[in-house]
Amino acid sequence: MLPESEINRVLVVTAHPDDADFGAAGSVALFADRGVEVTYLLVTDGDAGGNERTLDNSGMAELRRTEQLAAAKAVGVTDVRFLGYSDGQVVPSLELRRAIARVIRQVRPDLVITHHPDRNYQFIAPSHPDHRAVGGATLDAVYPDARNPYAFPELIKEEGLEAWTVREVWLNGGSTPNHWVDITESMDRKLAALQSHVSQVAHVEGFTDFVRSRFAAWAEQAGLGEGRYAEGFQVVPTA
Repeated sequence: MLPESEINRVLVVTAHPDDADFGAAGSVALFADRGVEVTYLLVTDGDAGGNERTLDNSGMAELRRTEQLAAAKAVGVTDVRFLGYSDGQVVPSLELRRAIARVIRQVRPDLVITHHPDRNYQFIAPSHPDHRAVGGATLDAVYPDARNPYAFPELIKEEGLEAWTVREVWLNGGSTPNHWVDITESMDRKLAALQSHVSQVAHVEGFTDFVRSRFAAWAEQAGLGEGRYAEGFQVVPTA
């Protein structure tokens, strides 16, 4: 695995507002504490999300962007970018691969965190089709697109974005995690980030208890013991 001391920049690529916070906000807060530069890239604005449809899609998208900015701030992230794709309609297209490769070349991260591209048959929630599409497109953008100067040559010719090799990818939401991050000290900030998504979670009774129990169970699975919380990832070496 990539040593912590060699992780200076992290790019988190997700499908919707709140995905980063469910999957990785505890780890992100710990990165930020160490001075790591973290960028969020959201493929959609989440315009098809939300339980109460008093807003049209553009209104919901604006609200969810605002919520995501607040959530990011809660864990120390100030660089948040949106690609503006339609929620629920994402496919792993060449256009999406180019858009993600562009940001990889701009940010030049050591580590990318994104969705697992495979369906999780043990727990269906992470397997939203947008998640799987974004995870697959991000892996393709990491390898081979971002590192290959002959892939999307307009990124160099027109935008001056030289090729960049990401050294490692962490996938969340899969059924085979092999790396656990103890987020006990950042759990309160993870919860604050999640609770920033008022349109998504305010109506959920017992939401805080649900989140705590879920990440406590993962800490038990990781062997961290009672009273701890953990986030799990599948590590993919990509150097």
